[in-house]
Amino acid sequence: MSDIIKKIEAFPISIPREVPYLGKLEEGNSYNEKGYFIRPGNRSIYSINDQSLLVKVTTRTGEYGWGECVAFYVPEVCATIISELIGPLLIGRSVHDVVKIYEDLYDAMRVRGFFGGFYHDAIASVDIALWDLHGKLLNLPVCKVLGSKRHEKMPAYVSGLPMPTLDERVEMAKAWVAKGFDAIKFASAVSHEGIIEEMKALREALGPRVKLLVDLHWKFTAAEAIKLIRQLNQYDLYVAEAPLKPEDIEGQSLVVRSVNTQVGIGEELRTVYEYRPRFENSCMHVIQPEMGRTGLTSFRDICQMSVAFNHTVMPHASIGIGIFQAASLQASAALQNLVYHEYQHSIFDKNLKYVKTSMKCEDGYFTVPQEPGLGIEPEEEVFNFIKK
Repeated sequence: MSDIIKKIEAFPISIPREVPYLGKLEEGNSYNEKGYFIRPGNRSIYSINDQSLLVKVTTRTGEYGWGECVAFYVPEVCATIISELIGPLLIGRSVHDVVKIYEDLYDAMRVRGFFGGFYHDAIASVDIALWDLHGKLLNLPVCKVLGSKRHEKMPAYVSGLPMPTLDERVEMAKAWVAKGFDAIKFASAVSHEGIIEEMKALREALGPRVKLLVDLHWKFTAAEAIKLIRQLNQYDLYVAEAPLKPEDIEGQSLVVRSVNTQVGIGEELRTVYEYRPRFENSCMHVIQPEMGRTGLTSFRDICQMSVAFNHTVMPHASIGIGIFQAASLQASAALQNLVYHEYQHSIFDKNLKYVKTSMKCEDGYFTVPQEPGLGIEPEEEVFNFIKK
């Protein structure tokens, strides 16, 4: 009976930040009464807080697993989906049917038009919790349950330089390189002095051996992206991330055919059904699946598909307290085509105090938890931030 699901609980969390994600608000920008604002650099919504959704799955004998999904806006939506729809469907089922449960939940709403978005994010959180519990009951870390532990540690690239001026961002990048990191990504949405100017300044300051990536935040048309990436490549750009609107498959393919730089996409995609046409149309060189949107089952399927198309994997890391980050590290440890994992230092380091884990990132590498399951548990303190 230790494997039979008895209860599923969802906890929407909102943790205050001193400085919003990506850095302080632009002059004239402000947040609304719900704490949300739009970044003019990419016309996307953000919260002034770190918001997330935690999920706990408990068996009849009291064993439990933890999950989390990307929910940095209205996490209450996914919580309601779980409590009112997903949770009741799973009572009495076996934890060890985790893949079948994922498939059944996906099937339940696909013809209703909910094969992505908030519904799939909710599935992802439950899926991660079930894998955590599955691993705990087998007394194995999830990477071993997946059948492979190729990486004891994995290379990390530093993501984001959240300082107000270009000079300060360059100094922050230099400090990370001094700590042993050899790859840095900057965010074009807050390159207020100019994207090319920022790339040039970073290359001159960091020298030729540091890999430089840029997040283009879906800002450009294909023609604009091609021109910009070619200009950036004179400073040896390593990866251009998300150059176009995610819907523009033809444009993504055109950019890949037209530049001599690796293009990465995929953080907003959740399933093999969304990835498949982009593989078939050569829309990227690097895939960037986000565990907090895919869940572990779909993440695994996407990465397996990438092998057949000879793509490399650099998983995305979004806003959370670390549970889906640990799941991403566990799944990534099993990958043969992993290159780097994103390190969102302004989130990861800040929120580690809210979890119990051996997971860490230092000297240029992530350490994968060794404990059974995901190797992570929320601290009691985090529940002080449950969103009412």
